[in-house]
Amino acid sequence: MILITTEKKDEPIASICEDIWDLPTQVDELKSWLRLNIEKLNEDNYIADIGFGIRKDACGGGAVIDSELIELLSWVGMEIYFSEYNFVDIEENEN
Repeated sequence: MILITTEKKDEPIASICEDIWDLPTQVDELKSWLRLNIEKLNEDNYIADIGFGIRKDACGGGAVIDSELIELLSWVGMEIYFSEYNFVDIEENEN
């Protein structure tokens, strides 16, 4: 979810990667979205809220926030919030 922060509240302006909880995919999609929309965004206070699930068999590696993404985020004044969800525990409790 991409939000713009105002004095009163955070207002959604875009939703990317709906129903995709994979962190590397979401980071890549955020960078692609920024590339496509950078000209339309004024420098302001934005938030990219990335909700992701823990991979059951994860053993290292993952998303990379590279220098290009950092530069794009900086140009528009966007911060990234990471919201981690433990779907492994949810799935185990359902069985």
